Amino acid sequence: MKKTLLFIIAIVVLIALWAMSTYNGMIGVQENATQAAADVQSAYQRRADLIPNLVETVKGYAQHEENTLKEVTEARTRATSITIDPSNMTAEQMKEFQKAQSDLSSSLGRLIAVAENYPDLKANENFRDLQNQLEGSENRINEARNKYNAAVTEYNKNIRSFPNNIFAGIFGFKTMEKFAAESGAEKAPKVQF
Repeated sequence: MKKTLLFIIAIVVLIALWAMSTYNGMIGVQENATQAAADVQSAYQRRADLIPNLVETVKGYAQHEENTLKEVTEARTRATSITIDPSNMTAEQMKEFQKAQSDLSSSLGRLIAVAENYPDLKANENFRDLQNQLEGSENRINEARNKYNAAVTEYNKNIRSFPNNIFAGIFGFKTMEKFAAESGAEKAPKVQF
């Protein structure tokens, strides 16, 4: 009787340890994914922080391009007003966030095109530095999004694989959304001079 009871207790302890290990593993990959999401938001914030400097620099040279400058400022405001919580993110929230960031990228592209019309501005060291900083920010954003997608893939695989999916359901773990390419991104942009 004692051996049977000890055997049952040992099995229960092993199952509890296994469940605890599985749960902790899911928490670890979830935290990696949410950290990656925070890194994406940080990269977007860096870009948003640089934009006022770029706008002011261009404004000094291109005062009659007010609509473009206003559009960039408004797009920046919209992009920075939308934040996402990776642990409760929906597909709709992800699309809204991506659209705001895409609109900002488009506005920046138009601002850079306007700047091309001003040779003195293109030669200005401050403008070149800001342009390089923005290019670096875009590269950081792309890298952060790639790392986020990799972390989300790892997390989603972890919680969807058997037997983790059983514990994920019990403990309320849900799949996370990835950043996706915007529609039309498969086509190269048309550049005209």
